[in-house]
Amino acid sequence: MTWLKSNKVSKWLRILHRDLGFLMVGVCLVYAVSGILLNHMNGKDPAFKTIEAEIQAPAGLSNEELTQFWADRQDVPRLKRILPIDETFSRLMLVGGIGVYNSKTGAIDYEQHKKNALIYWINKLHYNQVKGWSIMADFFAVSLIFFAISGLFIVKGKKGLAGSGKWYLLIGLLIPILYVALA
Repeated sequence: MTWLKSNKVSKWLRILHRDLGFLMVGVCLVYAVSGILLNHMNGKDPAFKTIEAEIQAPAGLSNEELTQFWADRQDVPRLKRILPIDETFSRLMLVGGIGVYNSKTGAIDYEQHKKNALIYWINKLHYNQVKGWSIMADFFAVSLIFFAISGLFIVKGKKGLAGSGKWYLLIGLLIPILYVALA
């Protein structure tokens, strides 16, 4: 480990750590923002906003009449088709959503899903669902390993690994170990 004490190695560790750090800021933000959103999604995809609505139609409409009623409205998503559920209810297949028509009451409850394009693409990158992204994801993962290891040797003296840094390192290693052991 005497080679780590050399000023040349220390200088190059700092330079690589700094420059690679600047290079990886955008990718780091993608994974950080996506990770926070995915950790708190509560069963809902954060890339989509669900809008729930109810409109009143005349009761007892046939599928053709219901199709015409829907087509005459400007404030609803486009209707693709109507499927019967039972004698009372019909399912409305909508572009970007779904609805239910109650033929006894005339009530139509529907929901529409709107995509937040930025969050959608950030999550696709996080899940590695974009062709060719694995190369960047692997490069980022290797960069994180480099940051973790090089960061240990950048700070010298009483705040570095030989001083109080060793205790922070020990705590940082114990956190995931204890979490897995106690979970």
